[in-house]
Amino acid sequence: MTLTTQFYTLLAMIGMGSYFGAALDTYTRFLKRSSNRGWLIFINDFLFWLIQGLIIFYVLFLVNEGELRLYLFLALLCGFAAYQALFKTIYKKMLELSIDSFIKTVRLINKIVQTLIFLPIKWIITSLILLLVGIVKLVFSIFKWIFKVILSILLVFLKPVFWLFEIFWNKLPKKLKLFVVKIYNKITGLFTKLKNVLNSIVKRIRK
Repeated sequence: MTLTTQFYTLLAMIGMGSYFGAALDTYTRFLKRSSNRGWLIFINDFLFWLIQGLIIFYVLFLVNEGELRLYLFLALLCGFAAYQALFKTIYKKMLELSIDSFIKTVRLINKIVQTLIFLPIKWIITSLILLLVGIVKLVFSIFKWIFKVILSILLVFLKPVFWLFEIFWNKLPKKLKLFVVKIYNKITGLFTKLKNVLNSIVKRIRK
């Protein structure tokens, strides 16, 4: 390697040492070790160290085609120490500020979406449901009124029929009246039994 390449490699490794310190603080900030299982922490740690090693080697490959020297490890250590001494406090404050800003931005976007999209849709759906319920109630009231009018008209026309039937019923012999009442009671009993059977079948089906 030429002196220029060695110098660039040295600077790159110092920078990667500082980068590793920042990456380690970021990883520690987001990984909650107390709430995760041991095997999950082990997998996360293994992947973190593997990815960081690949990134550092990739930078080294770009700078000097991947040639390793002992002083490069010292440069990484110097970069990490420089980060710990000079930049760690500032970076952690910036990291917390970025996290807080991101959370506030997400909450703001959520409120905007709720206000501009979900609430209007909810209002429209509620209004449509209320409108449909009102229409159904109105139609039901109209039909109920029509039914009452028709029923009152029919009662007016059927009153003479009922009157004639009452006269005819009163003139029937008592035995015939009793016979008719018995038949009526039997028919009513049959319909009641049929209704009970149907109700029991429906209950069994529902179970």
